[in-house]
Amino acid sequence: MPTAPQKATQVKKSNAPRRFVLLLLDQFTMLSFAGAIEPLRVANRISGEEIYSWKLAGEGGVSATCSNGASFKLDMGLEEVDREDIVLVCGGMDVQKAATKPVINWLRREARRGVTIGGLCTGAYAVAKAGLLDGKKATIHWENQDGFAEEFENVKLTKSIFVMDGNRWSTAGGTSSLDLMLKVIATDHEEDLANTVADQLIYSTIRTDQDTQRLSIPTRIGVRHPKLSQVIQMMESNIEDPMSPADLAEEVGMSTRQLERLFRRYLNRSPKRYYMELRLQKARNLLMQTDMSVINVALACGFASPSHFSKCYRSHYNTTPYRERGTQGMPALGIGARLSF
Repeated sequence: MPTAPQKATQVKKSNAPRRFVLLLLDQFTMLSFAGAIEPLRVANRISGEEIYSWKLAGEGGVSATCSNGASFKLDMGLEEVDREDIVLVCGGMDVQKAATKPVINWLRREARRGVTIGGLCTGAYAVAKAGLLDGKKATIHWENQDGFAEEFENVKLTKSIFVMDGNRWSTAGGTSSLDLMLKVIATDHEEDLANTVADQLIYSTIRTDQDTQRLSIPTRIGVRHPKLSQVIQMMESNIEDPMSPADLAEEVGMSTRQLERLFRRYLNRSPKRYYMELRLQKARNLLMQTDMSVINVALACGFASPSHFSKCYRSHYNTTPYRERGTQGMPALGIGARLSF
């Protein structure tokens, strides 16, 4: 790490450091955890004083293990925190299993006391399970959005990098917790300090809550063709009620035959095949992340009958929806089971 600048960045003076309590759920993601805690450490170093502090909490109060196998010694269990503290729930794999009854009850109790509570990565699931995101805007990793939206209909789910809706915060996972903490630092001590922290972390582009988490369609598919991107966007927005190739073609001002040639040329498959793969991918997410019945999963993904759904699923994944759910141990694994970054 480079040496700190000779001239310390001016910060707002306070009587006590602002404290964060990071609740580490079992199998939490280290990247999101580190992205939250490191900006605070660097901010203290640059400012020359302890403007932030933190404690690690968890059920049992002894240690917590993240998804890469590393373990962390905890500072506290599920005891009462100060009302001025900010609780950040660090989630990762198998968050439905990790969001135990004691954890949920603790979150509800602290929320009643007025504590600001946020969810990092799939930690937003635990916050929503406690009923603390009802009527609020929130975000979660794009891979978990389908299951989250089905389970928590009262949450205003977005695709933002992070969301700060009053005293309820959430991030999309990965490095997005770093963006959230830089926002906090900028709000507390002006943007100059946040920018200096980002420089120290070699983080050249600070994202805001207006940025979305997924790569653009052209970047994802490796093709920059405006009409192709527009058609794929329409497909992704109409999974439950699929549009016909003719309607898709008409929307972008081309014939069905031209649309077929476009997909064959750039994606080596027909529009119908590509659309089917999108629908089956969503179906797989729902099977692995929710306890929805197979029939309801089929309907949510635009299949008129369970038999047709099963036939298409087997053709693509070489297994049936029922066996898929059985091998994944549903519903115990739940949302976040595939999260591995």
